[in-house]
Amino acid sequence: MRAARELNTVSGTRDEVPLTCGQVQGKRMFLGSYKPSFNQKARRVALPKKIRDYLATSEIILSYGFESCLFGFDTTAWEKEAAKQLLLPLTEKHPRDIRRFFFATAKLIRLDDQGRFVIPDNLVQYAKIARPVVIGAGDHFEIWDQDVWQKQLSKLEKESQ
Repeated sequence: MRAARELNTVSGTRDEVPLTCGQVQGKRMFLGSYKPSFNQKARRVALPKKIRDYLATSEIILSYGFESCLFGFDTTAWEKEAAKQLLLPLTEKHPRDIRRFFFATAKLIRLDDQGRFVIPDNLVQYAKIARPVVIGAGDHFEIWDQDVWQKQLSKLEKESQ
């Protein structure tokens, strides 16, 4: 099994972490990083099998993410995240803005039998995806352009030292 040295945010050390999806304390987690096949003209990407294995259904929710990436959620995880957002007071500006950001840009996507799907044009443009990288982020996965992800990863590595 492949492993990487990742920052343990609790201890501040770099720990060996398996590069697969798995369970942590009984919760299903999206882990690892993958370079999936991608047809740029058709905007069709093949979601890596290790990510697909932890989906409840063959549907995902894609939405704008932070730092110019896309957030991908299993439908069950999306319902939980949506419920958290809806608990925040509508009378406060920041929660209203977060709701607008996530809900207005969210798309329900159905995967084909090989786990492929078309990324909507507005999402490809937002994240500037030319060569995608899919990364696990615990309760969701993220889709980045490879160059943007490398810059973000370098920044995170510098901050962790």
